[in-house]
This record gives sequence, C-alpha cells and structure tokens, in this order.
Amino acid sequence: MPAVTTYWAEYAWLPHVNGPVVEQDVLIAVGVGGKILKVTPDSGPCPADAVRLDGLTLPGQANAHSHAFHRALRGNVQVGFGTFWTWRDTMYRFAGALDPDSYLALATAVYAEMALAGITAVGEFHYLHHGPGGTRYDDPNAMGQALMEAAGRAGIRITLLDTCYLSAGFGAEPTKPQLRFSDGDADAWAARAAELKENEHVRIGAAVHSVRAVPAEQLSTVAHWAAMHKAPLHVHLSEQTAENDACLTAHGVTPTRLLADHGVLGPRTSAVHATHLTDEDIRLLTDSSTNICMCPTTERDLADGIGPARRLASGGCPITLGSDSHAVVDPFEEARALELNERLHTRTRGHWTANALLRAGTEDGHASLGWPEAGRIEAGALADFTVVALDSVRTAGPAPSLGAETAVFAASAADVRHVVVGGRLIVRDGVHQLVADVPTALRDSIATLQS
Repeated sequence: MPAVTTYWAEYAWLPHVNGPVVEQDVLIAVGVGGKILKVTPDSGPCPADAVRLDGLTLPGQANAHSHAFHRALRGNVQVGFGTFWTWRDTMYRFAGALDPDSYLALATAVYAEMALAGITAVGEFHYLHHGPGGTRYDDPNAMGQALMEAAGRAGIRITLLDTCYLSAGFGAEPTKPQLRFSDGDADAWAARAAELKENEHVRIGAAVHSVRAVPAEQLSTVAHWAAMHKAPLHVHLSEQTAENDACLTAHGVTPTRLLADHGVLGPRTSAVHATHLTDEDIRLLTDSSTNICMCPTTERDLADGIGPARRLASGGCPITLGSDSHAVVDPFEEARALELNERLHTRTRGHWTANALLRAGTEDGHASLGWPEAGRIEAGALADFTVVALDSVRTAGPAPSLGAETAVFAASAADVRHVVVGGRLIVRDGVHQLVADVPTALRDSIATLQS
C-alpha cells in the first residue's frame, strides 16, 4: 500500500459544526496506518491518481448486535405460527451442529454479506463457547477465535462480546442445548474471557446474556470484568414480557432495576432491544446514559413489539442499530424502520432526522462497540467508509444534496457500491474482493449444518 492513498468522493456526508452535511467533490487522504489524514471538500474533478467513488460516501456502518449463526435460520423460520420461544428451539438445533471449522466458514460468509451491505464493524454477541454437551475444546476459546478470524477474512472489524450464559432461567440449570453456552459460573467465564486477545481488527467486550441466564448474585462479576478491562458491556433486556414476569416473580423487580442494582447499567453498557419497559425502567436507563441497541427487523420478525426508542433517545440514551438474527442484513432498513415503527406506534411522522438515524448506525454504533475513532469521515478517524449509489432504481431522482435522506429512506443494501475498511477497498462495484462468491459461501456453509 502506498504511503498515502487518495479517494475522491462524488458526494460525502461530513461532520459540520451545525450537524453533518453532504459535500461534493471530496478528497479523502488515507495514511499507511489506515487512518484518514485529510478531508478536502469542493476539490474539483477527480485527480488521475485518486480512487474514484461515485455516489454518496458515508462512514462505515456499525452492526451493534449480531448472532452470526442465526443467519442459517433465514428462510427456515419465517412462516407458520409460534412465538419467540418456539423460534428459539429451532435456533438451538442449528447451534448444536456447529464446531469451530463450520463456524469459521459460516461466519466468514455472514460477515462478507455484511460487508456487501456496507457494514464495516460488527458486535458479535457470542455465547456458543463449548462443544456438544459442554465439552471443552483444547482451546477453550476456539469458537470465539473462529469468529475473530472470520471477520478478518471478510475484511471487517469485530468486537467479540464474549457472553456469560449460565442458566436456563431464574434458578434453573442449563438445558442440554445450553450446556455449550455455560462456563459453570461467572468467575470461570471471566477467566476464559481474559485469555482473548485484541489485534488490529479485533476488540474484546463482555455481555450478560440476560437476567434469566445469569444469576443475580453473579451479574456484578461480569460488570466488574468489563470495567477493569475498559470494555463494552452488552445485555439483552426485556425483549419478551415473559422475561419481565419471571424476573418480577423471582426478584420482585423488573430486569432493568435488577441490572441497575448490580452495577450493570452505564455509558459503556448497551441494552439490546429494551422493548417492554416501565416508566421507572426508562428513567434508570436515561439517568445512567446507557446505550440502547434497537434491532427493528428482528424485533418485527420475532413479533417482539416496538420499544420506546424515541423516549429513551429524548432522555439521553444513545441509540444504536443491529441486525441480530439476520432475518435481514441491511443497515439502511434498520435505520428507517426505527422511524417507521414510531410512526405506526404514534400515528404521526417525523420522529428522527436522517442525520440522527445515520449517526445511530455509524458514530454511536462504533462507540458502543469500543471503536470511538470510527464512524466519522474526518482527519484522525479510521478510514472506514461505505459508498451508496445515487443512480439505482431506488435512489435515482432526489437532488444529491439531499443524499442523507436518500440513503436512509430510499437506499437498500443492494445499493452499496464500494466499501473501504482501514483504507483498503474490500468491496468494489458491489463485488467482495476477499470472498470470491458470497452467495455460494453462504449456501454451502448453511447446507453443512442441515446435512
């Protein structure tokens, strides 16, 4: 790679003192370390030695909540009757078929699909730790290592959110499928997680699967580990009313209050879903500046409900976005669904600006995953960006100066033309440069689990 690589963006969404704006003819100089050296708007025509990026260049998208192996369920669980809990039974069957090699193949394909959709960093909520029946691999982190290697092969960044998962419910031992998830207790989880190492494309975080999966007296162990390592801490929160009811029965408080009482909430924590909250729950989350990760396409696929995202954001909680079960992998669909869900809930329009929705998927998403130097196109930031076509059947028409609105409310993953991570072009003209045939990689890796 040359000392400086220069990209020329036809249009780019850039930070501004009064809020992000779309600028034209933008030169982006990238240094050897994969960071942006200089951004120059209104630079004139594309220089001969620059890489031309036609369309709208955005910061790379952060997928703040992923379960890579859930991608294998797409097309298998979308029809018929049932609930989240019946869907979970199917998910467990797929989880039971995975080993480090098959997980590496599947996750590489899944992360390559994310790259094609404009995602440059993923938060992998990882709890499939051990072999069938809970048997330990020679390397206790073999499954996590497979995920980190998969991200590298696909060319994207990953925050491995190593997840503590110890019980089947309040006071219940893990079921047979869940034995693969459990380390026995939170101290054993912490010891294993401490062996994970970061590198250029990997950061390590922690997660509490849920209040039903980690005994109350062990929640603080996970929170302390995250604080000691200055790591992100994520947790599934109140996705289902059944969990709320069970928590009230077991502890006399809501899941949010239980997490607050054990030191889990805070600005380094992300509460995923946060769908069924009381007024006090919302106050606890906003007072603690906890991040809220909404996963609209999964929440509608699983019939979870519509969470109070607007109230949480208005109270000071940063909002991030995730594709979770990967029923859909499209960061633009997640962003606009946040607004459209609120419209359905309130029967009024205009709850989020395009800039606010893009920030959720870029700067705030990256910060929640421990990548605060990503998510902006400015000097000093990581050179991670995504280019959306402005001439497709979905995006053609609006003035390019309205590009932010076009990206959020018109574009789809299919409109992603180029993706750059660390200054390296990993998607060119809609073709992944590292994984030769992503659809075939997905098909073959999923077929292995079904055989």
